[in-house]
Amino acid sequence: MEECNEITLCLSCLNHTFILLTMLPCVCWLHTILVLLSSALWTLGENCPAICLCPDPHTVDCSGRGLTRLPEEIPLDIRRLLLADNWIPRIPSDFLVLYSDLVYLDLRNNSLSHIEPGTLSTSSRLVFLDLGSNNLTEIPKGTFGETRSLIKLRLGNNPYLSNVNEDAFLGLTSLRELELERNALSTLKVGALKQLPSLRVVRLEGNPWVCNCNFTNLFEWLMENSHKLPNGVEGIECSLPMDGRQVSLTQLSMDSFRECQATLTLRDLLIIIFSGISVSVVAIMTSFFLASTVHCFQRWSKGTKGDEEETEE
Repeated sequence: MEECNEITLCLSCLNHTFILLTMLPCVCWLHTILVLLSSALWTLGENCPAICLCPDPHTVDCSGRGLTRLPEEIPLDIRRLLLADNWIPRIPSDFLVLYSDLVYLDLRNNSLSHIEPGTLSTSSRLVFLDLGSNNLTEIPKGTFGETRSLIKLRLGNNPYLSNVNEDAFLGLTSLRELELERNALSTLKVGALKQLPSLRVVRLEGNPWVCNCNFTNLFEWLMENSHKLPNGVEGIECSLPMDGRQVSLTQLSMDSFRECQATLTLRDLLIIIFSGISVSVVAIMTSFFLASTVHCFQRWSKGTKGDEEETEE
């Protein structure tokens, strides 16, 4: 309201100034400038949602406004949308369709529990996305589509986030910074990180990692890419499966997972099962063939003996 009053006052001043200046023939060229300036100020005040602030024509700041849903009447040419510190529970799947110029979206500290796949894939220019400090429980495949322009993604401080699909970040070829710290992750498929060719920084500290066999591949990747961790592997801990004791990754090595090397994978088990079934089928068919052959031979032998006896008589 104060901003609207300031704009109205400014316009009023400009109008009075305009009337005075038009009376002076030597400054008539200022007429066009004043008209354009008045129009720009009026447009700025008109396009900005009433409950938000608009520090510039391409930024809408609705942070800390107690919103329970996304604001209406957002300018279509917006580039920065700040919605932090509200109570927004969801993002409509078609919300970003009209905002093709959006490059910065801040939704941290809201009440988001899930994001429908494809919701964020419609923004082709999005560079920064903050979904931290929400109630997300999982990041499924297709959440971000192929937002190739995305450079920084914040997903930290989601206390219920326990599952990240292996293909959750598929297509984010420009992503350089990924934050997954202080969530509820006990394991993470290393393929989710290997699909990010431009990754420079990743934060994984503060999660309840479990150092079991499922952690082996991730541990190996972390050791090889420790330079991408802000605090190195020293800042990451995991619990031992035997006694639950927390240890730093610096106290572990690949030898700590030596027993996991002999563990059969699902593929190995399927091969063994299929091989067993195949051998059983072949054995049954072979037995049937041999039994049939023996039976035919016996019948042929009896027939031959009968013919010989008839000939002798």
